[in-house]
Amino acid sequence: MTHTDGTITITVNGEHRRVAGGISLADLANELGLVPEKVAVERNLEVVPRSTLAQVVVEDGDEIEIVHFVGGGDHDDSWTVAGRTFNSRLIVGTGKYKDFAQNAAAVEASGAEIVTVAVRRVNVSDRNAPMLTDFIDPKKITYLPNTAGCFDAESAIRTLRLAREAGGWDLVKLEVLGEAKTLYPDMVETLRATEVLAKEGFLPMVYCVDDPIAAKRLEDVGAVAIMPLGAPIGSGLGIQNRVTIRLIVEGAKVPVLVDAGVGTASDAAVAMELGCDGVLMNTAIAEAKNPIMMARAMKLAVESGRLAYRSGRMGQRRYADPSSPLAGLI
Repeated sequence: MTHTDGTITITVNGEHRRVAGGISLADLANELGLVPEKVAVERNLEVVPRSTLAQVVVEDGDEIEIVHFVGGGDHDDSWTVAGRTFNSRLIVGTGKYKDFAQNAAAVEASGAEIVTVAVRRVNVSDRNAPMLTDFIDPKKITYLPNTAGCFDAESAIRTLRLAREAGGWDLVKLEVLGEAKTLYPDMVETLRATEVLAKEGFLPMVYCVDDPIAAKRLEDVGAVAIMPLGAPIGSGLGIQNRVTIRLIVEGAKVPVLVDAGVGTASDAAVAMELGCDGVLMNTAIAEAKNPIMMARAMKLAVESGRLAYRSGRMGQRRYADPSSPLAGLI
C-alpha cells in the first residue's frame, strides 16, 4: 500500500525501507549511495538487466537484492560521496609545499585519490610558470576545487562557478570563513552558499562548525558531505571535539569527514575511530620536516583508525581486569 506521505515499503537486502512511490531501481541505487553501473539487481527473485534499471519502477512490497564484486578474503571498505566511489579515505591539500614536485610526491605517498585545489588567477605575466596539473594529473586524481579565502557567500559561489567553467567540476569543497584570526566558518553565509550551489547543480562538500544541528541543516539544503573542523585550520591541535563529531556522525545520512586540526598520525586515527568516513588535511603533511614520510604515516593512520572502528573497541572499565586467569596460580 502507498502511505499517506506518498512512500511505499520495500525490502532491500533483507532490510525494510520506505521509499518514494514511483522511484526507479536506478534512483534507488543512487539514493543508497551506489553506482547503478557497478551493481547487479534482483527484483522479486528475477534479475533486472542493468540497461533497464532506470525504466523499472519499484512497487510496494517488492523484495530487492543488490550485489557487487568485492575482493576475495576481505570486505570492500570503499566509501561513496555523491555517487562517486573512492578507496582512500584520506584527502590532501595542495598548499604550503616547497614546490609542485614535492606536492605530487606527497600525494603519491599518501595514497589519496582526491586533492583540494584553490582557484586563483592565471599568471598572465609568465605563461611558462609551472601549473599543478603538470604534476598531479586530474585524469588520475580527483580535483576538489575549494573556496579557501572566501569570507562571504557571493565570493564563494563566484569562485566555484569559475572552477566549473575551468575544469567542469561539480563536486566541490565549500568553505566560507567568518574572520581571519580563527578561520572559523560563518555558518549563516555557508548555509546560504550551500543552498544556492546545490540548486545550480553543484555537489558541495561543506566545511562547518562541530554542531550537529548546523550539520543537519547543511544536509537538508544540499550538502553531499559534512566536514566539521577538529580544531582551527592549520593549528595541528588534534581532535578537540570528539563528542560533537561523534554526534554529527551518528545523525548524518551523508559522509562526514574531519577537516582541519590534524597535526600528526594519531590525530587522523582518532578521527577515523570516531566513525568518520575520512579525513582532509594539508598543513600536517606540508609543514612536516619530511612531508613525504608524513604522508605515508597519515595513510597508515587513516587505515588503522578505520580498521579499529570497524573492529569495535573493547569497553572501558574503571578498574583493572587481568588478561591471564588467576585460578591455578602456583
